[in-house]
Amino acid sequence: MNIMNIDWTHFTPQAALTGGALIGLATSLLLVLNGRIAGISGILGGLLQRCSVPELSWRAAFVAGLVVAPALFGLFLPLPEIRVDARWGGLVVAGLLVGYGARLGSGCTSGHGVCGLSRMSPRSLVATLTFMGTGFMTVFVVRHLLA
Repeated sequence: MNIMNIDWTHFTPQAALTGGALIGLATSLLLVLNGRIAGISGILGGLLQRCSVPELSWRAAFVAGLVVAPALFGLFLPLPEIRVDARWGGLVVAGLLVGYGARLGSGCTSGHGVCGLSRMSPRSLVATLTFMGTGFMTVFVVRHLLA
């Protein structure tokens, strides 16, 4: 039986707290200053549609920030090792399922889980419980029943 253990030598509560605070600040600022929800699937989806220049500008800046931020971080501290223990076929299928689920659920984990819950949206609560429960069940099936 596998028991989940925390690797205390690599556990970084300060980094997690700082990251969470920055995400909260960024999503709050986007809502207060721009009246927009920081759901990544909606922001990225809006880039793929015809829209006005100001609409396109803030969406492009947001997505560029997602790409540039790790590069800036890497200038000051070493980036963590990225290790993916999955085959390409599995990653493609998983990505398509996540995209389909985000479309079906009218938003992604960031839109519902971070922004929707903080606004006390009942729809976001149901969506978040659904995707978290599905994730828990998937991990259980893959690691314990299929392994």
